Amino acid sequence: MKKTLALILALIMCLGLLAGCMSVDTPTDPPTNPPTNPPTNPPTTPGGDKPTDPPPTDPPVTDPLAFAAGTVLRMATGYNSAKTGLFFDPETAGEGITLADGKTYHNGELKPTWVEVQNRLGMVFENHYQGNSAQNEFKYWQDRLGEVDMVSGTASQLSEFGVAGSIVNIAEHLDKMPNFKAYLEANPIVRLSITGDTSTGAIYFSPYFDGVNDIERMPLMRVDWVVKLLDGEGEFTADASHNLAAAVYTPYMPTSGKVTVDVVNLEGTAVEQVTKDYDAAGNIVKVMNDALASGTVTGVQAVNMLRDYIDTAYNGYYGTARSNLFVGQNAAWDADELVALLRCVVANPQTLNGTDNVEGLFSREDANNQRRVDMFRFAGTLFGVRGLESRQDYLYVGSDGMLHDARQEADTYEALARMNAMAQEGLISQSYIDESDENTSKMLENDNGFMHYDYNQTQTVYNETKLDDGEKYMAVMVPVAHWFDGTEGGVYMRFTESWRSVKTDGWGISIAGINGDENKLNACLKLIDYAYSPEGQILMSYGPDAFIKTNEDGSYVTFNFNGTEMPVIADATYDELWAKASGNYTNYARMYLGSTLSFAKSQAFEYQCTHVVGKEGAGHISTAIGLGVIKHPELALTENPWYTSVPTVLPTTAQENTMIGEMTELKTQFSSSKKEFNLMCAMIAGTLELEGFDSAEQAVETVAQTWRGAQYLALKQDAYNRLVAYYETLNG
Repeated sequence: MKKTLALILALIMCLGLLAGCMSVDTPTDPPTNPPTNPPTNPPTTPGGDKPTDPPPTDPPVTDPLAFAAGTVLRMATGYNSAKTGLFFDPETAGEGITLADGKTYHNGELKPTWVEVQNRLGMVFENHYQGNSAQNEFKYWQDRLGEVDMVSGTASQLSEFGVAGSIVNIAEHLDKMPNFKAYLEANPIVRLSITGDTSTGAIYFSPYFDGVNDIERMPLMRVDWVVKLLDGEGEFTADASHNLAAAVYTPYMPTSGKVTVDVVNLEGTAVEQVTKDYDAAGNIVKVMNDALASGTVTGVQAVNMLRDYIDTAYNGYYGTARSNLFVGQNAAWDADELVALLRCVVANPQTLNGTDNVEGLFSREDANNQRRVDMFRFAGTLFGVRGLESRQDYLYVGSDGMLHDARQEADTYEALARMNAMAQEGLISQSYIDESDENTSKMLENDNGFMHYDYNQTQTVYNETKLDDGEKYMAVMVPVAHWFDGTEGGVYMRFTESWRSVKTDGWGISIAGINGDENKLNACLKLIDYAYSPEGQILMSYGPDAFIKTNEDGSYVTFNFNGTEMPVIADATYDELWAKASGNYTNYARMYLGSTLSFAKSQAFEYQCTHVVGKEGAGHISTAIGLGVIKHPELALTENPWYTSVPTVLPTTAQENTMIGEMTELKTQFSSSKKEFNLMCAMIAGTLELEGFDSAEQAVETVAQTWRGAQYLALKQDAYNRLVAYYETLNG
């Protein structure tokens, strides 16, 4: 039954996603509110005083969300900083900033997208945004909700306060919201993910999609460095190199036997198999560790060890283009091979950048906890650990159909210990360990950083702005790891948990703020509903029509994006994006246009702004996903529950939320907010022992018992059970 439901659901979702991303070939007139008091007197005959039969016309349509023109909405909404709100901030606006629409904007004025929303819908926005992350913005207002009408927050916060009676239940108004209702009906797993109360079907926030049903974060590497080290005939030589550090990292993959995995062929047209022959080549980490146990190993020697290993383990499959093991369409690398490569990278800076130092792994901002957490997310991908890149907290659905919490599983801490071993060998940037102010831009501009795990478009733009000719920073294939998906003994495959679904942030409507004012309520609901209409989705992704390329008749110029015709951005917009945001679409859209702050963001605009190198790497990954070589969570209840994506929100009750709120250590020890603390990051930079644990098992025991994780998981499990039961009622 579940398998049939999942197949039906997948078909519905595909159709719904296409419908949700439909292009608008001809811009329509802006919708307007109907007159507050439409005429009610029937027509009369000319000069007569008796009504005639009215002509056969459709009855007048009354907008169920009508509100008085000029209704003021107090908005405590934005995206993580003062620069990315609805209104221009002083730094961005300066003395006045002229955009591609030819208009000049000043500090405190609405950004173009929101000017257009006002023009099309008729409400007026008032700025109350404090410029915080969604979590901290809601914290600021949670005791002052009477002062705002709409507020940013995490899905969990908004649902918790909704259950407590502080946030409007949008589901009660769905019949008045045709666009939002249609979107949810076409994408039932989305409805499941935002349901805050299964007894009522309550929805307490408007969901945000930064794309949907697609990969999110990817490994990125300096491809030219891999080519320098690994490709070519004969042995690698160099005038100078460093010695490898003492071995701390030990093998994760087998040290004997054979492992066969699927890869995409080099041409990207079909799936083929390659075999890692450990009997013939040994495990490369063990080979290097054994050599280190006998004496010093130079960077040059390490490169030649890795070259010989690739030739032997893969029986010549990669030829002299050995770099393809890591960066090709037919890549098959795993964690141990990456460690060997990182050892070669940091030991050969003279060859790679002409200095005495190269950093291996780094995060986008090594001093920002919000970005540092990407390091343990990558650890999950490297070492086959679920829950480290979850859509909600650290939860995932196991093959047993039950929820699991990565914080309460020994595999998590063993993976973190492996990352720490890499740090001890100098394979992770010193700035990550010290939490000093380094970022992708500096790492690439200074020719100093090799690899990190992040978003493709925003990071590959540096090929244009920070790298020289011949230098190449590109997304590479997801690694092979040992995943225990419920099959006996597990399976060696590529799997990513970084899969786009409902994001963990959204906007809610404050009950105390609207204070029974039907105009305010309808205006808030109208905004949400419009954002999910076809034209609203274009506006919230692209900004106003002035930023979109049009034909002579005023219709949009379009291109095919994932099977749907989507608008092409105007030439002036593209030029401005590079001039003002160095090609970073997301920064440009949020800081200057005011789009992509919430609701449904199409990736079509972002794709047009992706550097050619970014398109190449993402294309390899997309091909692998399409051919089934990279597995991922499904936005459905799958036959094997292990592949079911955990919902972004679980419908915990007010009493359960109160209990969870008292489990303070689970929040303070595992935060992903910018200036807060995350134990997992600390364990990568330090050790279990430094953080007060003798073993992975003791860490699990502390989280489960002392920090009440077991109780937390039981409460979430009850909520998940109710959600599954509710889903079954929705689907008969």
